[in-house]
Amino acid sequence: MEKLPKISEAEYEVMKIVWEGSPVSTNEITDRLVSDTDWSPKTIQTLIRRLVAKGVLSYEKQGRMFFYTPAVKEEEYLRRKSSSFVDRYFHGDFAALVSAYLDSEGLKKSDVEALKGILAEHEGKN
Repeated sequence: MEKLPKISEAEYEVMKIVWEGSPVSTNEITDRLVSDTDWSPKTIQTLIRRLVAKGVLSYEKQGRMFFYTPAVKEEEYLRRKSSSFVDRYFHGDFAALVSAYLDSEGLKKSDVEALKGILAEHEGKN
């Protein structure tokens, strides 16, 4: 998928369910979201249709049931989303993003250790 379509926060909630357990039926998606949100089944079906129209979900009909699978991997979506976020709000400067986060949120010691591990792992790749 060359250009990633914009996915709303609500559509992202649907995608998380599909990424977690695809293939997933319409009923499974609806049941999960009805219990976790105040959305109606019709709203959820509209979100699913939008995701199919955007090309990020595909489906297969089995009897009277529709089963959905992602057309884009979660890792790819998150990578592109985070990259565009850094580009848009921090002019591509990842260090500025981290600095802004640290200034507003701070990090626990375990977060710092996890980041050090990630940085050490990726240090030799560049």
